[in-house]
Amino acid sequence: MTVRTWINPQSVRILAMLQLILLLFTSCTKDEEAVSGRLHSNEDPYMSANDVEVLFSDSGKVQARLTAPLLNEYVGKNPRMDFPRGFKIIMYDSVMRVKSSITAMYGIRFDYKGYMEGRGNVIVRNEQKNEQLNTEHLIWDERNHRIYNNDPIKVITPGKVLYGNDLESDEAFTRYSFKNPTGQMMLKKDSV
Repeated sequence: MTVRTWINPQSVRILAMLQLILLLFTSCTKDEEAVSGRLHSNEDPYMSANDVEVLFSDSGKVQARLTAPLLNEYVGKNPRMDFPRGFKIIMYDSVMRVKSSITAMYGIRFDYKGYMEGRGNVIVRNEQKNEQLNTEHLIWDERNHRIYNNDPIKVITPGKVLYGNDLESDEAFTRYSFKNPTGQMMLKKDSV
């Protein structure tokens, strides 16, 4: 007795496609670095997130909160996080009252170096003293709890507006100094 099998031409095409797909998968490299290098170059973010909130704490106490509409994280030789659409940092005292805030149009944070840079319309506010710093570039040294720059600044306080450059301050913008101060101050008649 002879058994005949009938093969549909479409089945042959499907089998051929499956063999081709199998051949492509088996010819791929198993070297993870080579694959990862093709998927993620140093120019492309390793991860991106929208509407992020990052808490900075010490011994379980929140010291600062960072919010941003977009966060890109880069890995490799120069790991960093950047905030291409800006960011806002709120710093708290020991009872979670707002001490100060920092906002900027762009930010970049180097975790391994322990600092963050803000660029473009950088505003630092000391909420307790009602004072404000305006500049185009600022560095926040997270480990040493200070902010600084070498660029022009504008300091607005109740009763005066000052201009200068080369700012040095604590991160809460309570104690600060800068070079080449100019501006106008309101003086009480009895204070001279």
